[in-house]
Amino acid sequence: MPIGDFAFMIPVLPALAFVLTFFFGKKLPQGGAIIPITAIAVSFIISLIITINLLQNPEEVITQSYQWFSAFNVGILIDPLAAVMLTMVTLVSLLIHIYSVGYMSHDPAKPRYFAETALFTASMLSLVLSDNILQLFISWELVGLCSYLLIGFWYQKPSAASAAKKAFLTTRIGDVMFLAGIVLLTTDLFRMVNGTIPEQLYLLRFDVIFSYIPQLSAMNTTVLGFEVTHLTLITLLFFGGAVGKSGQFPLHVWLPDAMEGPTTVSALIHAATMVTAGVYLVARTFPMFIAAPGSLIIVAYLGAFTAIFAATMGIVMNDIKRVLAYSTISQLGYMMLGLGMGAVIGAEAVGISIFHLVSHAFFKALLFLCAGSVIHAVGTHDMRELGGVAKVMPITAATMVAASLALAGFGIPKTIIGTSGFFSKDPIIESAYLFGAESGSWLPYIFAIVAALLTSFYIFRLIFMTFTGEPRTDYGGHESPATMTVPLAILSIFALFFGAISSETFKHFVSETFVNNFVHMDIHALAELGHYELAAGHGHEPLLIVWMPIIVATLGLLLAYVIYYQKAVDVSRFVTRDNPLYRLLYNRYYQNEILTEFFAVKIVYESISMATYYLDRGFDWIVSVLSYIVFEAGDSFRKVQTGNVRHYATAVVLGMSLLVVLVKLVMEVI
Repeated sequence: MPIGDFAFMIPVLPALAFVLTFFFGKKLPQGGAIIPITAIAVSFIISLIITINLLQNPEEVITQSYQWFSAFNVGILIDPLAAVMLTMVTLVSLLIHIYSVGYMSHDPAKPRYFAETALFTASMLSLVLSDNILQLFISWELVGLCSYLLIGFWYQKPSAASAAKKAFLTTRIGDVMFLAGIVLLTTDLFRMVNGTIPEQLYLLRFDVIFSYIPQLSAMNTTVLGFEVTHLTLITLLFFGGAVGKSGQFPLHVWLPDAMEGPTTVSALIHAATMVTAGVYLVARTFPMFIAAPGSLIIVAYLGAFTAIFAATMGIVMNDIKRVLAYSTISQLGYMMLGLGMGAVIGAEAVGISIFHLVSHAFFKALLFLCAGSVIHAVGTHDMRELGGVAKVMPITAATMVAASLALAGFGIPKTIIGTSGFFSKDPIIESAYLFGAESGSWLPYIFAIVAALLTSFYIFRLIFMTFTGEPRTDYGGHESPATMTVPLAILSIFALFFGAISSETFKHFVSETFVNNFVHMDIHALAELGHYELAAGHGHEPLLIVWMPIIVATLGLLLAYVIYYQKAVDVSRFVTRDNPLYRLLYNRYYQNEILTEFFAVKIVYESISMATYYLDRGFDWIVSVLSYIVFEAGDSFRKVQTGNVRHYATAVVLGMSLLVVLVKLVMEVI
């Protein structure tokens, strides 16, 4: 039996593990952890075999569709894009679940934890496997629900409950935009088929949607005085959903607060599952984006700005997990920038962006799990209370350094020597340079290169403050158990060597996602619809441009070394409330005050409260007036009731006489 026939088991097994762990976990050792670990391990094996088979024949993708109702279906699509995502999600989730056995060993709610993480993994796998946009959206919402449950896992803590609600409500803004895009798309497609849907035509399946791209591009509407195509409007609404899920500015504010959950949850959310969903959505619908005028430019600019914006906040955070949270936001910005570069390099943008997504999953999961190892051993998140941790946790320290080198992107250009981050991030920066050279707009490149400098600085600031020097408090500490250090070692191998062994093959493989037996898209023709001019000179950037990411990464490392290891600069002179720049960064550009206290509370909440108050007063007034009228009318009619039978008889006779006259008049008119 072909392995593709078992593809449906990839999300079903973790979903089944959720049910079993939820109901029977309390009766099993370690909260029933063995159930989701076994289920996800089998899902990983199936995904890996399918990916290997697909590498040998990338045009023969796995597709299975079954009618759901009317013109909608449920189905499976495993093409190069889905295959690499499935393999990454299952592998990273598996390692995080194994690590969690040690990390959550003393938590009394282990069964609930492993049940929820299994459901989280199943939801993400279902999202990746979806062959239509409606099924993807349903899985998308399940991912959001699971993130709410896991961020608020320790719901007894007010901060955790608040962070869960913040994540849920913030991402709902993007989800509403995504749903609006689906509704608009469905309406347009129904209009195109004149309300008559041929048999076996599944309206929202990706191949059907892509076949109608030229017609969608030809439909125009006016928004805020600007004439835009329906395709541009739909893709921007889709992108709005991606902005919420993948933490792009300004809907990124939920991500740092998501640290309130267990560190393993942070690793799962920030590396393998939720935050990658938005990037995957844009990649999956890339043919629509490249045919939509202006959409990819907006994706590129917002991604580049998010990369530098988050990095500036990462350099002043003292909570080890918050540094990594802002790092995640920044790297997601790079991924969106990479997709936006499709405006100049076409489908290759999907390859470089998803390659960074996968390599980032390895080293970011490693960073969070290393942070969790430190927190588990010393009991604090604050880097100012640490120092010298490498002496008591050498394995954790070594793997953390490996992950940091990957995040900063160290390597030697034009060779196979380099970390995974070097092979995945540098092509995005080089594409941004090409975009500047072709369009004359250098802002994305400037943002990307400055963000690379800040990335190296903040991650090695974390390394020097946490692992080097002498302990600044009596935190004790010890190396974590093997259930935690073995996953760290495995992830460190991927962080260091994944890029060198797979870079070119991976990017070429994923770039061919839209040419197979399911869809066969002419990306150049679609680019013409979107008014994008694809460059022909990619890969021949000047030597200085090729070396620039390494130069700035080295500069960031040296600055962190001089300031936080050599202590050649008195940081206390700058790290003070009297420094307006530090105060601005430390307070995160006053986003909480602007978005929460001013916009959410002052404008939205108080406006609703005021409207509710006046509506209540208005309804009270209406009820009072109606009551007055009814009572007054009752008093007036009461005077007619005299109790005299002769009066009533006279009234009846007069009424009947009037009725006869009216009937006579009507008959004469007729």
